[in-house]
Amino acid sequence: MSNHEFPPKTNEKRPADSGRELLMVPSERLPPLIREAGENAERRFLEFFTAHIRNPGTRRVYGHAVGRFCHWCERYGLSLEQVTPFVVAGYIEHLTTLLSAPTVKLHLAAIRMLFDWLVTGQAMPVNPAASVRGPKHVVRKGKTPVLTAAEARQLLDSIDCTKIVGLRDRALIGVMVYSFARVSAAIGMNVEDCFPQGRRMWFRLREKGGKLHDVPAHHNAENYIDAYMTAAGIGNETKSPLFRSASRQRQLTPRRMHRTDVLRMIKRRARQAGLATHVCCHTFRATGITAYLSNGGLLEHAQKIAAHESVRTTKLYDRTSDAISLDEIERIVI
Repeated sequence: MSNHEFPPKTNEKRPADSGRELLMVPSERLPPLIREAGENAERRFLEFFTAHIRNPGTRRVYGHAVGRFCHWCERYGLSLEQVTPFVVAGYIEHLTTLLSAPTVKLHLAAIRMLFDWLVTGQAMPVNPAASVRGPKHVVRKGKTPVLTAAEARQLLDSIDCTKIVGLRDRALIGVMVYSFARVSAAIGMNVEDCFPQGRRMWFRLREKGGKLHDVPAHHNAENYIDAYMTAAGIGNETKSPLFRSASRQRQLTPRRMHRTDVLRMIKRRARQAGLATHVCCHTFRATGITAYLSNGGLLEHAQKIAAHESVRTTKLYDRTSDAISLDEIERIVI
C-alpha cells in the first residue's frame, strides 16, 4: 500500500472462491489493516468498492482516501479493532496539516462510509468515524476561473477551423459553454446524442449518477457540431464517440477523448488566444452560467440547464457580482 491507493492493479487470476476475485485481487494485496481482520472483513471491504460504489470516479477517489488511511494505520501498527474515534480524529487532524479542508472532508466521508459498510456486515461492532467531525468549510462563491463573454468569444474565434482538430475543439468547447455541460458529460456523448427535436438540435448528456439530461442546443453550438460532424464524416456512426482523440498526424481516431486530453487542449487554445485568465475544464460551465445570468437569465432555469440538484450549487458558478464589486472598489478615490 505504498501508493496509498486501492484497488491495486493486478493481472493475477484466482479461483472464484471468495469476494476478492470480483477484482482479481489476491489477499496479500489488500491492506494489512483489512487482511489481518479476517475473511469477513476482506469480503466486505471488496464489496464496498464493487457492489456499493458504482461510479468509477467515486471509486477511484474513495480508494485513494481509504488506502491512505490504511497505510497510516499500518505505520503505527494498528489493527482494525484498535481503530477508535480517537484514532480517526488523530488521522483527520494530521490530514488538515497537509490538505485543504474540502479534501479532508472528502477523505473523512470515504472512511466513514467504509466503516458503515463494515458495521452492517458485522465486520466491526461500531463505526469509529461516526462521531468524528471534519474541518469547517463554508463556501459562498466557487473558485472555478471564469472567462468574460468577450474572452470566451476571443477563444472560440482564435481556433483554426480549417483543420478537423480545430472543428472538434470548437464544437467541444461550444457544447460545454452553451449547454453548461461537465467535461465528462460532453466527452461521454455519442454521435446519436445530437438529435433533432422540432426545429432544433438537442444534446443528450450523461450526468452524475447515470442520469440522462436533454438540453436544447444553442444555435452557435449547433452550427459548431454540424460543421465538425460534416467534416469528420461521422454522422451515420450513431453508436460511436462524438469527440474523438487525434493521432500524431492530427487525424481523428475511433477512440473517445479523455478529460486529460481536453485539459491539455483548452490550455493550449487559451495560450494561443492570448488569454491571461487561468482556465480549466470546468471554466466553460461556469462561464456559460455567468453569461446567462448576466443577460437576465433566471437562476432556477440555469439550475435546470446545468442539471444541479440544488440552486445553491448553481449560485456558486454565478460571478455576476464580481463586476459590481470591482465598480464599487473603484469608488475609493484617494
